[in-house]
Amino acid sequence: MTVTGIITALIVGLIIGALGRLVVPGRQNIPIWLTMLIGVGAALLGTVIARAAGIATSTAGIDWAELLIQVVLAAIGVALVSGMGGGRRRVTR
Repeated sequence: MTVTGIITALIVGLIIGALGRLVVPGRQNIPIWLTMLIGVGAALLGTVIARAAGIATSTAGIDWAELLIQVVLAAIGVALVSGMGGGRRRVTR
């Protein structure tokens, strides 16, 4: 993978993670790096699921069904991690 491919994957992961975070109601206390990691994983897994289901096609534009799968997976990931206390900060007094 080239440097451009890595940077593109990180940017897409950040966007997918942020969209997934916006879909989940309430406040999520998880750091941005964890949001990006969840987004990258959701983007990769969503692409695999869409191709396996025959949804992902070689269109010239945006594949909305694939994007929807990725955002839903990111929302599930954000909800699971924040529900488990993934980014809980401790307050010291």
